[in-house]
Amino acid sequence: MLITSLDNAKVKHWWKLNQKRYRHQQKQFLVEGMHGVLEACKCNRVLDLILEQDVIFPTQLNPIYVTKDIIKKISNLTSPPDVMAVCAIKDEEELIGSKYLLLDGIQDPINLGVIIRSAVAFNIDTIVLGANTVDCYNPKVVRATQGMLFHLNIIRQDLLNVIPILKQKGISVIGTKVTHGEDIRNLNLKDNYALVVGNEGSGVSDETLALCDDIIYIDMSAKCESLNVGVAASIILYELNKRS
Repeated sequence: MLITSLDNAKVKHWWKLNQKRYRHQQKQFLVEGMHGVLEACKCNRVLDLILEQDVIFPTQLNPIYVTKDIIKKISNLTSPPDVMAVCAIKDEEELIGSKYLLLDGIQDPINLGVIIRSAVAFNIDTIVLGANTVDCYNPKVVRATQGMLFHLNIIRQDLLNVIPILKQKGISVIGTKVTHGEDIRNLNLKDNYALVVGNEGSGVSDETLALCDDIIYIDMSAKCESLNVGVAASIILYELNKRS
């Protein structure tokens, strides 16, 4: 199948998926680039495989071929890739697994994408997006995850409601703060845990910290006031995974 018209109904639909409200109404989102689309294929999440004319892609799915002008219209990038896909947004599952990452107001899409990649690398089962955390299907988030968002259970809930539920399940809830608290290297870690990381500017809210069992920080040079939240979360997840 080859589409050449910018006015084609499918093209209009794909373009509208750049809008958050429309994405969630349709339960679909766009993935750009070879690597992200390959990961989506592995997890059977591809609804439409979109290829620029004459591009070869290693899959048994039937592609929809389009012109370069159509790729430019639906892409968010100044230099669009020649491979894209429309993927399904999964229905949210319950709190599953034994290792959780709770995100309290992460607003930068790139930070969220980095955190999602690290969560997969270090064996997190479920990510809970709290209030004011950016949409995980935002195009910038999707690109930054490099397809890793397909390998996690990601849900959106109020953390003040989630934390008591996790505690009832025997999950130890670990808050993070730039200073004070326990050095992460000295933490008496349980096998089941939920790590809470917070907003780029203000960190984890006081209300959320008050519900945590432990509060930890990363010991570092006094010359550095703080770390980027994506970097900090990755360091902590690595340390927790190494010791669990």
